[in-house]
Parts: sequence; structure tokens; C-alpha cells
Amino acid sequence: MTLTDGAADSWIRRFHPAPDARVRLVCLPHAGGSASYWYPMSAATAAEIEVLAVQYPGRQDRRHEPCVETVEALADRVTEALLPHRDLPLALFGHSMGAVVGFEVARRLEDLGTPPVALFASGRRAPSRHRDEDVHLRGVDGIVAELRKLDGTDPRALQDPELLRMILPAVRADYKAVETYRYRPGPPLSCPVDALVGDSDEKATVDEAGSWRDHTTGGSALHVFPGGHFYLARHQGEIVRVVTDRLLAPTS
Repeated sequence: MTLTDGAADSWIRRFHPAPDARVRLVCLPHAGGSASYWYPMSAATAAEIEVLAVQYPGRQDRRHEPCVETVEALADRVTEALLPHRDLPLALFGHSMGAVVGFEVARRLEDLGTPPVALFASGRRAPSRHRDEDVHLRGVDGIVAELRKLDGTDPRALQDPELLRMILPAVRADYKAVETYRYRPGPPLSCPVDALVGDSDEKATVDEAGSWRDHTTGGSALHVFPGGHFYLARHQGEIVRVVTDRLLAPTS
């Protein structure tokens, strides 16, 4: 599938254009998440880093489009949408499901001869560390219980039947994508991989996050923060420093 210009544009949000940027940071949301989740990151990064936030179909302004139910298809489409943005180096930052999508996008960019300069994998175990999970097969109450436990969804959306009806298809499709994903062995990435995780994250232990080191020859680092799966909300400044230190570090 080749995206038309308009279709490609629908995948990318640029909240704060940075004409003097030296690198672009592509941010990929968690299951049920949207591009707007990355607005604070975009606002906080230095002028040398321009954030491109990915908007998956099936939510917000794309809510009338069919959801994508596999990580591989999401990665294919995100990669195509990024092709016009390769005039600057690309780095990838994905949280939870977004980390897996980011890994597969990185593989595709490597195959195209334009590997990313870094991958930031947040709140997610390494691709080779599989768990059997079934949230996408649960009824509404089961999915809501999972979202409440992770504490990353506005409680008002979970209490309002109309809002819940709007967000549930995207949440279920995303969970299906990430829960049915199976790592396909292949060459490791050439870019550095920074793994970021909360020390009490039920979805990814520190040990599981540390295994990202097995998926690159470009070096890796593990950053552990106090908190659970959505530790990001309380550690925005520290995360921006991790990103900035990696992407804007002197080359000599």
C-alpha cells in the first residue's frame, strides 16, 4: 500500500514547528493513545529537536477511519508517512505499544538505508520478551478495569458512556495489535536504544526493559523512574533531558 500525500499527512502532527531543528523526534502513542499525548513533549524540547507526533486512525480527528489491528501494518504506514521527513535525521520515541511500533519502524527505515539515529523505548519490555495477554478479548468492563489500573486514561472518559463508546474501538484494536504481535528474529538495529521504564510498571519489569540491549549494536542505556506504567506524567523534565543528551550530544 502506498499512501497518497493527503493520507500520509493525516498520520503526522507537528505542534511546534522548529525551522532550526537538527533532528526530528517521532513520537508514537500507547494503546488507545493519540498524537495529542505528545503535546507536552513537543513544547518542552529544545528548538533543535522538532517533534512529529503520530496519529493512528480510529481516534480524535481520524475516528471515522478504520483502526489498524496489527503492529506490522501500523509500522508500514507510519514508515511511509515519514518518507517526506527524512531531510533531517529521525529519532523514534514510543511508549508502550508505541515502543513496539517504533522498533518495527526502525527496522523498516534501516531496510530503506536511512536508519534512525536513536530509538527511545518507553514502558515496554523488549520485543523478544513475550507475555501472553488477552485484554483485547475482554468485555467492556474488563477493558475499562485495565485502563483504570494503568491510570493513563482520563477517568471522565471511562465514566461517560458516550465517550467510552467513542474510544473503545481504538483501544480494543490497539490492544489486539500489540497483544498478537510476535517478534520476528532479524538483524539488530544499528542505532542506540534507550529503554525507559517505571520501577513499579506491571506491564514491563526493569529486567524486561533492560533486554532492549539485545536488539541493537549501537549501544543501549536503561533509565528507571519512580512510578508505574504512565510514569511519564511525573518525569517530563527528566525524560526530555534523556532525549536531549542522546540527540544533541557533541559528536567529538
